Amino acid sequence: MNDPVAGAGMDSQIPREQLALMHAWWHAANYLSVGQVYLLDNPLLDEPLTRSHVKPRLLGHWGTTPGLNFVYVHLNRVIRERDLNIVFVAGPGHGAPGLVANTWLEGTYSEIYPEVSQDREGMRRLFRQFSFPGGIPSHAAPDTPGSIHEGGELGYSLSHSFGAVLDNPDLLVACVVGDGEAETGPLATSWHGNKFIDAATDGAVLPILHLNGYKIANPTVLARIGNDELRSLMEGYGYVPYFVEGDDPEKMHDLMARTLDYVVADIAAIQQRARSGVTERPRWPMIVLRSPKGWTGPKTVDGLKTEGSWRSHQVPFTMEKPEHLGLLETWMHSYRPETLFTPEGRLRPEIAALAPHGDKRMSANPHANGGLLMRPLRMPNFTSYATPVAEPGTITAEATRLMGNFLRDVMRLNADARNFRVFSPDENNSNRLGAVLEVTNRAWNTETLPDDDHLAPDGRVMEILSEHTCQGWLEGYLLTGRHGLFSCYEAFIHIVDSMLNQHAKWLKTSREIAWRRPIASLNYLLTSHVWRQDHNGFSHQDPGFIDHVVSKKADVARVYLPPDANTLLWVTDHCLRSWDRINVIVAGKQPELQWLDMDAAITHCTAGIGIWEWASNDRGGLPDVVMACAGDVPTLETMAAVDMLRRHLPQLKIRVVNVVDLMTLQPNSEHPHGLSDSDFDTLFTLDRPVIFAFHGYPTLIHRLVYRRANHANMHVHGFIEEGSTTTPFDMAVRNRLDRYHLMADVIDRVPSLGPAAAYAKQAIRDKLVEHQRYVTTHGIDMPEVLGWRWKAGAP
Repeated sequence: MNDPVAGAGMDSQIPREQLALMHAWWHAANYLSVGQVYLLDNPLLDEPLTRSHVKPRLLGHWGTTPGLNFVYVHLNRVIRERDLNIVFVAGPGHGAPGLVANTWLEGTYSEIYPEVSQDREGMRRLFRQFSFPGGIPSHAAPDTPGSIHEGGELGYSLSHSFGAVLDNPDLLVACVVGDGEAETGPLATSWHGNKFIDAATDGAVLPILHLNGYKIANPTVLARIGNDELRSLMEGYGYVPYFVEGDDPEKMHDLMARTLDYVVADIAAIQQRARSGVTERPRWPMIVLRSPKGWTGPKTVDGLKTEGSWRSHQVPFTMEKPEHLGLLETWMHSYRPETLFTPEGRLRPEIAALAPHGDKRMSANPHANGGLLMRPLRMPNFTSYATPVAEPGTITAEATRLMGNFLRDVMRLNADARNFRVFSPDENNSNRLGAVLEVTNRAWNTETLPDDDHLAPDGRVMEILSEHTCQGWLEGYLLTGRHGLFSCYEAFIHIVDSMLNQHAKWLKTSREIAWRRPIASLNYLLTSHVWRQDHNGFSHQDPGFIDHVVSKKADVARVYLPPDANTLLWVTDHCLRSWDRINVIVAGKQPELQWLDMDAAITHCTAGIGIWEWASNDRGGLPDVVMACAGDVPTLETMAAVDMLRRHLPQLKIRVVNVVDLMTLQPNSEHPHGLSDSDFDTLFTLDRPVIFAFHGYPTLIHRLVYRRANHANMHVHGFIEEGSTTTPFDMAVRNRLDRYHLMADVIDRVPSLGPAAAYAKQAIRDKLVEHQRYVTTHGIDMPEVLGWRWKAGAP
């Protein structure tokens, strides 16, 4: 093996003339990057720079940009020479000036945005729009051609990259990891993505760890350890690191070019061996690029070191001092724009010729606009997985186990297309989705032992005990045109709250960009949920993720709470067919009573909300009370409460309303799934008490319905932060979601019951005392709770 230090042993020779042109491209990209940060006008510096040419607010990040531009031009060379298919992922958070500059230089930007033409006026518009009202952000947002990674939050570049190359055998993702980003927990774990890649059927990721030494005001950890220690770290992760370091542009261009030739050839050799049947765990190459922060920028500002310092992280200097205007002019002239651009503002032809052609341009790669490549899944008929329900509430089934059977056949039908995967942080079987392992394995490309279960390099179930990594893989997979599902314990999906934020913002912005094509939805299954985490305890009991999702844009967010297996099947089919959404499905994995046969489930789920007539007795008039429920356990407890109410208080008129699609509760003026006010009032009445049993925090229901006419009569029972290691029913009792508390609330809210309910109220108190004594004595719930079934035709 060649020495992976400083290009030793890499014998490829790059013509000096070509390196000189690459240097010119690099200078052009740097010039355009500085212009985006600073200038409003005078893009070619045809006249002396004045304050009126400079933006009133200077926003952006210069420090990382020259390194990104350096990598970009070198990747363009290997794309042209080797006909490679490369997507560029910029991990540093504010690298947009560089990416936008390069996409403009290679023509894609002007093709998509004709008003930002490749001439003087287009350059002026390019500069003016950056970080400017009505313009574009400072991140590589969806507005930036070729981007699948905005970088608004650091830590996810590598997981996005690995997700992108799954099932993309011809794709190489060049992922620049910033040294500040490398300090995040998600990034540290995502290096392990190399152990889940199958070189025979997947593409490859080339990590480029860009060490420029500093964050916003502090040094970075990996930049302050020696090469031996850093090499050991990367080798420990399973990579072969190649170091490219220095500050002399001529030497750095030569070294980077030779190193890239070597590592690209190494990647091709790894893939060729795997695709010819050689079984081995490859050690993939990666590059460590050490270059000065703010490279080619001002050496000093006001007597203080700037290039190679944290002072160049953002804007190296402001316009507060008159001499800074001259400093900016000198800096920009140092790139000799007259040698890079024609008098009309066009990139000189000999430099422009360095760009790849057509879709080979990284900014035009169709994988970076995944909707261009997305194909609908082949879907089995979900009704064929139905649980027969002759009478509601009389049989039990494990809803997610039946869902697993359905997903197994989704996986099977799309095996040839290789465009569907299941992602789970070590919980696939725990969440009852183990049926998928009948047709595939878990992805795994490191040591296996004889008693390991379903591990193989070509497995399509992605399991690693990192919610961040699973989410990042899935996002990368979706953004490049494929489909997937992420199952997780409900309490710990909060770990990816901020990742969901970023994806939701990406979707929201993408929907407003005409050239961005829709992608498959980000689908979550949250099981092992709050009401059945009695065995794991309070630490595992939190239903608040749906609160977080509901705060996102109505065009994007969806929350489904199917009460049984057949409704879960409908919801799963619906979500897998959707696009540009974030769908959250909350469903239990334990044996639970089944309420609707498949025909009824389809009707109910299509509406998203409805009266369960077979459980109600108010037909032909107004109810005395509306019993509403959303979620499997809340539905069970509501039905048990209705059963007791109808037996003890037969004169009471009860309407049962079940909610599957949580967003139906919002007004249709706020959410496309929302009910009109008249339809909502028809269901919930204008003045009758509504006892609402809800899966999550009660305040969420109030947030959704606060504008409704009958909001004052909504009394919501849900999780109120009472939990422990206890029994399932005791979890409901502790949070007053159980049948007894629901029944008591009805008695309290229906004045007409009066003294007639006194004995019922006393019976409830007695039952709660009995329950507490029973569970603390026997450790399980009372037989009448465990054995309760709905009785058809109850009075």
